[in-house]
Amino acid sequence: MYAVIETGGKQYRVTPGESVEIETLDGEVGAEVEFGRVLAVVDGESVKAGADAEGARVKGTIVAHGRGDKVLVFKFKRKKQYKRTIGHRQNFTRVTVNEIVA
Repeated sequence: MYAVIETGGKQYRVTPGESVEIETLDGEVGAEVEFGRVLAVVDGESVKAGADAEGARVKGTIVAHGRGDKVLVFKFKRKKQYKRTIGHRQNFTRVTVNEIVA
């Protein structure tokens, strides 16, 4: 059984017991979270998507908050003596999926 959820403007395929890194959520480590925006639920041959999956919920626990790897952005214009390096680290929340309620 797995589900496709949407949070933080991105979509994730999750299964019970799996740990995923998503966009930052408010909450303490150990707090329960519930994802109400479930796009699809697949259980063996049974597929519920769109309006059929509206009542589905995915429940999980916040495991950790952290920051991702540094991404370097290098801007350069030739013959103009212009160079600029910028770094970025995205914040994330690691969530362990406990159950999928279809």
